[in-house]
Amino acid sequence: MAGCFFASDLHGDSARYDRLFDAIRRETPEAVFLGGDLLPGGFGIAGTSQDQFLEETLVSGFGSIRASLGARAPRVFVILGNDDLRAVEPLVRDAETGGIWEYAHGRRLALGPHPVYGYACVPPTPFRVKDWERYDVSRFVDPGCVSPEEGQRSVPVDPSDARHGTIRRDLERLTDGDDLEQAIFLFHAPPHDTALDRAALEGVQVDHAPLDVHVGSIAVRRFIDERQPRVTLHGHVHESARLTGRWRIRLGRTHCFSAAHDGPELALVRFDPARPEDAARELIAAG
Repeated sequence: MAGCFFASDLHGDSARYDRLFDAIRRETPEAVFLGGDLLPGGFGIAGTSQDQFLEETLVSGFGSIRASLGARAPRVFVILGNDDLRAVEPLVRDAETGGIWEYAHGRRLALGPHPVYGYACVPPTPFRVKDWERYDVSRFVDPGCVSPEEGQRSVPVDPSDARHGTIRRDLERLTDGDDLEQAIFLFHAPPHDTALDRAALEGVQVDHAPLDVHVGSIAVRRFIDERQPRVTLHGHVHESARLTGRWRIRLGRTHCFSAAHDGPELALVRFDPARPEDAARELIAAG
């Protein structure tokens, strides 16, 4: 199988997307994985233009690639992230119907011999938008964070689901005993207590309680430890690679990659699911 691209947390940066589109046209990968937080302005619901950016930059850009590359165009697997409003999800689904990409959240797809699963939700954060936040393994909320039952949502949600739903249960339902030895998982959240979820919170306290510098998902970490998929892809914590010097880790047999980045460059991870040990990450600056 030809190589794959993975990018995440582009946050509506048109220059980064231009570099991604250029790399796709130049290298024609087999598949492109987009790991959420793709759109601008997700830190407040009012006055955002995420739908416009989605249509004018992402749908237009990938549509142009498909038109120019034809049969050589990559398959594109997409999830949203906690800064992307769920109100744009119907547009994402419409683009899937139009052949632009495949929407992976909460679904099992396939890339050759590799099952592909997507999951967008993250544990509670300090941010107010809660469209893609869930309790992790229980109803515990870290100091300084806002629970999924509070904050704002761009679409209504069943209060019972907001109160009782967890990432742990979602992953159990999504995989339901599947054989994951060859699986690729497209997550937004990184696994807890690893080099991929290290936040710049050293010495920070809220009401005299020290904050955990590891802000990833316990449920995702346990899931990887127990189920051992082949490759997992993550984002969310922009500064983790800068703080730890690592964008990849091994958890047992599983190769875990992060494309989150807190600089102006596009962080592009190239990997082959058949040889994940050969994966590489490039920071692509403006030409």
